[in-house]
Amino acid sequence: MGMKTQKKTGPEEEQAGEKRTQGDEPKSGGENKPLRLFLTMLYISAFTFGGGFVIVTFMKRKFVDELHWIDEKEMLDMTALAQSAPGPIAVNAAILTGWKVGGPAGMAAAVLGTVIPPVAILSVISVFYQAFAANPYVAMVLRGMQSGVAAVILDVALSLGSKVLQTKQWIHTAVMVLAFIASFFFGVNVVWIILAAAVTGIILGLRSGKEGKQV
Repeated sequence: MGMKTQKKTGPEEEQAGEKRTQGDEPKSGGENKPLRLFLTMLYISAFTFGGGFVIVTFMKRKFVDELHWIDEKEMLDMTALAQSAPGPIAVNAAILTGWKVGGPAGMAAAVLGTVIPPVAILSVISVFYQAFAANPYVAMVLRGMQSGVAAVILDVALSLGSKVLQTKQWIHTAVMVLAFIASFFFGVNVVWIILAAAVTGIILGLRSGKEGKQV
């Protein structure tokens, strides 16, 4: 009579217990993404020199390769939209990435983090412009940085270009090659190149849609 009966747990109760245990673990998705966007873009913008394409490169490494908030195809599309839209490509890319990741709050945080460093740095430089412009050491530093910037841009170009080649679709490869020839050899404005690529994409999309309906 004094013996205690041990409650048996079946498979369903064990699974429920496992779910409760897993539910108690902290979720990374609950982090403050707007704050993370602001701090990340603040860091990238403060220590990046060489223009918007360099910032886009580091954005790809952070948001695609490290955090996995967006994929490479989305990053490629955002880069094209940022380049074709009016305004600086860095700010445009921040707007698109922030909106994708965190909605309106994320967009505002990303843009704010992007513009604060250049505004602060240029404000200081404008005060001491004559000293900076005539300083040979500053000129040597800037020339050395240009080489590093070129290497970074080449790295992201090869990375994104390899993804186009991996699609194994000749039309995509042809558009990429023709765009390079038009820009590098003939100096065609990048806006016209992007518009031509967009029209090609629309035609391909409409064509594939018709073929799908016929099947």
